[in-house]
Amino acid sequence: MALWLSISETFYRCFVNEDRYLLLLSGIGVTIKVSLLAVVIGIFIGFFIALCNLSKNKTLNVIGKIYTDVIRGTPSVTQLMIIYFVVFATINWSKWIIAAIAFGINSGAYVSEIIRAGILSIDKGQTEAGRSLGLTAKQTMLYIVVPQAVKNIFPAMGNEFITLIKETAIVGYVGLMDIQKAGDFIKSATYEAFMPLVGTAIIYFVLIKLLTLALGKYEKHLRKSEVR
Repeated sequence: MALWLSISETFYRCFVNEDRYLLLLSGIGVTIKVSLLAVVIGIFIGFFIALCNLSKNKTLNVIGKIYTDVIRGTPSVTQLMIIYFVVFATINWSKWIIAAIAFGINSGAYVSEIIRAGILSIDKGQTEAGRSLGLTAKQTMLYIVVPQAVKNIFPAMGNEFITLIKETAIVGYVGLMDIQKAGDFIKSATYEAFMPLVGTAIIYFVLIKLLTLALGKYEKHLRKSEVR
């Protein structure tokens, strides 16, 4: 009984007192906004870089490889701080947009490799069939190869999105109040470490679990037409 009262008092002090739960709700919104925009940016950049890496044009090939090597070879927190404090230092944009751009650029390197692997997994005969029907190389890629590759890369893309949500926990370095930063603020205000940390962990777990279920359901929808 005493233990339950202690837990209840700690919970009240951390989340209810002074409406501190609102910080977490606001943090959830920031995390979701940054993650969604970063995913969109990452897909666009990733698709372009994947085509560069697959291109026979040496210049495009070099650009793709340099981008992939640099982004994958440096910490995401360093990239975030360079983009926020250097690249966008004089541009008056919302912090969450700049953070999303940073994470999108980072994600693009990993997405490009996922897309490249997915395109290479499609049998070469599919391309030859498209060209024999009179389609150009671009049309064959867009209308035949890419739609088939999407099914193959979808699970890996889902994992990248999940990883991206967890990586956004570092946005506090540029002053954004996301889930993790809200938990840190509550911890500092109440001098309680256990409850705020467990609370933020549970929120991340629930978000990722819901996303995993949604992605799994959509993947089944994509594969409905497949005969097993």
